[in-house]
Amino acid sequence: MSRSTFAIAGFILVAALLGIALVTTAPVHAETETVYQVSTIDALLAGVYEGSHTIAEVRQHGDLGLGTLDALDGEMIVLDGVVYQVKDNGSVVVVPDTMTTPFVAVTWFEADITREIARPVNLTGLQAQLDATFPSHNLFYAIRIDGFFSSVTARSVPAQEKPYPPLVEVVRNQSVFEYTDMQGTIVGFWSPEFVEGINVPGYHFHVISDDRTKGGHLLGCEIEHGVVEIDTTPNFLLNLPLEGDFPALDLGGEHGDEVAQVER
Repeated sequence: MSRSTFAIAGFILVAALLGIALVTTAPVHAETETVYQVSTIDALLAGVYEGSHTIAEVRQHGDLGLGTLDALDGEMIVLDGVVYQVKDNGSVVVVPDTMTTPFVAVTWFEADITREIARPVNLTGLQAQLDATFPSHNLFYAIRIDGFFSSVTARSVPAQEKPYPPLVEVVRNQSVFEYTDMQGTIVGFWSPEFVEGINVPGYHFHVISDDRTKGGHLLGCEIEHGVVEIDTTPNFLLNLPLEGDFPALDLGGEHGDEVAQVER
């Protein structure tokens, strides 16, 4: 082989190796900028609590989010790719991949907007600040807030037995937790009004402490200081159950009042 032929072969080899490197370093997650959701909020309101998708499946679609577990067993928080369950007694455990969920929303979180919370604010004031920050109210936003909370009010619910009662009846027996001086993280979504019946229009937040011993569905809080990160998310992927009670469910009618009762 001549020197020129050897040089050409070497160049081709380097180029081929470089091409392989470019392929392997491409983004791993095909669903970035996408909210992935299992089932609908109206199905959950109607008592469809049977898990249809495994946690292993859910973790393939996002590293931040919220939901619940099979039989409505507590509140789910997905943070940094780890799935946590806040039980009705207030304990927090890591959820195994084999467990299932009847309702969850997750996304691959990449902050587009970052804001500092420099002075104390309650949940209502925080939401007003967020409202003014969103570039559009026709998109989805994943939200992460890390901070110090002087007070937190959260809730969880116990696992249900068939025949499952509607969600508005379940929350009448919810467990409410009051925490003070908690370092922690709020995770959740803001969804536009046109998704009513599919997801919760407006804000839906869960919260968990840094030591992973406290948390639940967020009902109220006082934030002393913290950092807000917002991921503008224009895509929405809905995965509906094929078995159980969902296929035959009548999802007609308006349920806005029930959502308000459940969320607040």
